[in-house]
Amino acid sequence: MAELIPFSTALRERSSSAHSGSEHAGFMADLMRGRGTRDDYIALVAQHWFIYEALEAAAERMKADPVAAPFISERLTRLPALESDLEFLLGEDWRERIAPLPTTRRYVERIQQVAATWSGGFVAHHYTRYLGDLSGGQFIGKLMARQFGFETNGIGFYLFDDIADPAAFKEVYREQLDAAPWDAAEQERVIDEVLIAYRFNTELFDDLAAAKERSAQTA
Repeated sequence: MAELIPFSTALRERSSSAHSGSEHAGFMADLMRGRGTRDDYIALVAQHWFIYEALEAAAERMKADPVAAPFISERLTRLPALESDLEFLLGEDWRERIAPLPTTRRYVERIQQVAATWSGGFVAHHYTRYLGDLSGGQFIGKLMARQFGFETNGIGFYLFDDIADPAAFKEVYREQLDAAPWDAAEQERVIDEVLIAYRFNTELFDDLAAAKERSAQTA
């Protein structure tokens, strides 16, 4: 009899190529390799703000859901850090200076749609964002600090001061995924939603690249 693979392992394996594709999208690859500008980084931070505003509003609603609640932790909250970063990067009028790109609007709508009625869908988006932030996001933050001369201002999004051991936190999170009361069909739905979240991320990088190109043409 074949050994049953833990759901968290199946999820990671099934989404690994989508994750890799998202990370290596042109805009993000350029930013990571030192070919992006400070303005490129600011554009990315701005889009993150809209995504996390939707995700953390959904988390507030989902706190009462018995399936979703174990995944929700104040230690993961990113919105205040994003707002501090944007104020540092753009000034006090940052809210008037940012707007969601088309993919960001669709991404936000998807989060709002699934989180209204489906705990598994909420967890899929929660997992995709926050475990990524605790993994590759740590490297990205250090890289951006080095490239643009930031200390903590400007990269607060990537600093999880309340999580002393990200690896241990992620391990507990994966144990919670394995303990979630989902049958095989529901697990498939959650995996499919994670793949949708990764697709939004990849398409957002495409949007950012296109916006940069338009800006260069009109400069």
